[in-house]
Amino acid sequence: MAILVPYDGSRPAQQAAEYAVSNWNDEEIVLLRVIEAADGSLEAGIDLIKERLKEQRQEGPAELSAEVKATLTDSEAEFRVETTVGNPAREIVDFAETNEISHIVIGSHGRTGASRVLLGSVAQTVVRRAPTPVTVVR
Repeated sequence: MAILVPYDGSRPAQQAAEYAVSNWNDEEIVLLRVIEAADGSLEAGIDLIKERLKEQRQEGPAELSAEVKATLTDSEAEFRVETTVGNPAREIVDFAETNEISHIVIGSHGRTGASRVLLGSVAQTVVRRAPTPVTVVR
């Protein structure tokens, strides 16, 4: 089993990674990067996304912030970086369903009120649809 941390390089994502390491350092931590793709993308756009995905897989942990790298390296936790393309909330839930994920730790951008309703919330959708427990880190 592994702990899934959606990772987009933002401060909330970094905090979620740090929280996961401090609470589950004896389990594998999977950092999931989702390249957002609009539904109905043209084939040329999909080819560009696939090429970028290939590049990111080759770059791997190099794109992690120095702070997250240090946190992961200083802990005993094993970690890996996965990348996928699509709607972030859907991809996170799908990844958890199709892999041995025991818990999801996700950062929240802290939007409340009208902005949350208008913009939607990846964390909120993941909490509602995830097949595993979810911890939202603020």
